[in-house]
Amino acid sequence: MAKPVKRHVPGGRVTPKGTKPGNNRPAPSTRYTPPVPREVKVSPRWVPVLMFTLLGLGLVIIFLNYLDLLPGGMSNAYLGLGLAAICGGIITATQYR
Repeated sequence: MAKPVKRHVPGGRVTPKGTKPGNNRPAPSTRYTPPVPREVKVSPRWVPVLMFTLLGLGLVIIFLNYLDLLPGGMSNAYLGLGLAAICGGIITATQYR
């Protein structure tokens, strides 16, 4: 079998001969944004209070619905209300820092 013919690429080298990686570092950017200080990331006291209140309220509503202690008897509306309160607690938990 014959050897394949080398192709000639017009334009030559992209980098000058003899350069090594890491020799030419770009200048530091002036767009650096420092990290937010830890003091700014602290959540207010009401965030965890609201989170645990909504989670507990949802559990209590569902529990009382199954014990048939809520007015109107057992109802899917109470289950929905309890689940909505639990979801509200979970959403509030994502905002806690």
